[in-house]
This record gives sequence, structure tokens and C-alpha cells, in this order.
Amino acid sequence: MARPCSLLALFALCGCTTVKLTNLTPSSLPENPSGIYTFTLRVVPQSNAVSQASIAPRIVVGAESHDMVKSDVSPQIFEFDYRLPAFQTDIGYYYVVDYSAQNAGSQFPAQAYTPLQHASIVTRYVLSLEANRGPVGARVGVLGRGFTPQDLIGFDGTPVRTVFESPTSLGFYVPALETGKTYSVTLSSAAGNSNVGTFRVDPSEVTAEPTSLTLSPGTKQTLTFTIGQPAPAGGLLLDVTTDVPESVIMPEVVVAQGQTSVSIDVQGGKPGTGSLFLKGYGSGEVSVPVTVAVPAMLAPAPAMPSASSK
Repeated sequence: MARPCSLLALFALCGCTTVKLTNLTPSSLPENPSGIYTFTLRVVPQSNAVSQASIAPRIVVGAESHDMVKSDVSPQIFEFDYRLPAFQTDIGYYYVVDYSAQNAGSQFPAQAYTPLQHASIVTRYVLSLEANRGPVGARVGVLGRGFTPQDLIGFDGTPVRTVFESPTSLGFYVPALETGKTYSVTLSSAAGNSNVGTFRVDPSEVTAEPTSLTLSPGTKQTLTFTIGQPAPAGGLLLDVTTDVPESVIMPEVVVAQGQTSVSIDVQGGKPGTGSLFLKGYGSGEVSVPVTVAVPAMLAPAPAMPSASSK
């Protein structure tokens, strides 16, 4: 009877060479509301001596062993749905596979197992960008989970205007960068940086009418911006800046979704001379000269010389 015992030992030691075990479970698992996570193992016999019907995988988590079931996808794939205890974010586990192998016309039990595996629960992740290209000023959504109001979207590492919508949705405005180029998009927060994808900034045209403004303090003049095609979903932000902020009072400029123009009232502030600037359009920048001056009739009269000065 020594021979069967030696064969049993042989199969027990060589189980890993007669079946191939492949862990199909990602090392990072997105958090889900039910707290149940699927662990998946592929078991492929490497010899005709292995009985496919005898393969019985188990997953061992901590001190608990759980039988796995065959997947509907393939008879070689096995699954187990594990309910994670509350507040646990890391799972240590390994697989054990019992099976039978034939030798010299007899069936003998064998076993294979994997090294210790680890999976972590990710409470914050990005699923996708709603679009991967668009013009300067377009609002683009980011879908995912675990977002906070402190999160920032960056283009090639530089933060851009970001809007927190909900824990599962962010928005950002395409910045006024060089057009015709593709930029790396990242999500930054106190938890670190996450790669979101890439975004191509497309060229577009915008015109301003009138081409210059002459104002008095407190007076208003209408300025109309026109774009070459209807604004995309979410509208198109025209990020207008100025080098004379104390002289110009104006609202945020947004072309509504589906529209091709927007008109705003620009009000004069303190006297000064400068321009309004809109970057990322046409040849690179659109500028509107602005002059704010006190009307001559309201300017103080020059002082008359005194008698003693004659």
C-alpha cells in the first residue's frame, strides 16, 4: 500500500503543475452600496489526468473558508460573493482548489492553492469624462464616486475651473490653452491625484461688437459676443479678463446651450484705459479696448490765478 500513499503525496505537492489558477479579481474594488464584492478565479487543468468535474475551489478570507460556484460565463471560472464587514477597506485572501487526478487507472485527491492575495475597497474613483474634446469655455462633466467640493480638475497638472455637482459628478470648464493640442486630465484632492484621461482643446471663433468701448463712470454700454456654432450642452463660458479691473464692471459671460451669441451690459467704474481680453479664440486672443473717462462738461474747471500772482 506504499505506492498509493506516495502517489497521493506526489499529487498533493504537484497540484499547482496539474491545474493553473488565475485570480481574476482586481486589486482595487469600487465601493458599492450593498457592501458585497465578487471574487473570481479561473481554474484550467494542465493535464488530461485531471477530472474537470472534480474541481472544487474555495476562497479563504481570514479564518473562514467559503465554497465557490461556477460562473455562467465559463465552466473554468468560479465566483464567490463576499459581504465585507462595515468599515473594512482591505481584504486578505487566498484560493484553495481540491480536485481528483488519475494515475495508472486510479483516481487520487490533489490540491492546489494560490499565494496570499489582497484587495482594497476604493471609495473614490473616476469612471469617465463625458467628452474628450471641445472648445475653450465648454463645460464638461466627470462621472465617478467619492467626489468632494475640494476636488480640482487639472490640465497637465494646472488646476482649471471646477464645479462640484454631487459626490458622483463634477464639472469643469475647458481652459484657455493652446488649441489643437491634447492635454492630460487629472483629479486632485487631499487624497492624492487620479488620472482621468485626455482632452483635446479644439479651435473656435468669437467676435465682439462693438470692437471698442468708451464709457463714463456709472454709464453702461451693451457688448455682444458671437460664436461660430451653437454652444454645447451646459453652455459656453467666455472667460473675459481685463487689465483695468477698477474701471470695468461686468457680469460673467456665458453663451446659453444651443445659442450663438450673448449680450451683456458693461458699466464704467473709475477712470482708466485698458482692454477686455478673451484668450483661446481665433489667432489666440480677442481684445476689446476700453476707455473710462469723465465727460469734459463734468470735469472741474481750471483754477483762476489769484491777484497776487499777477
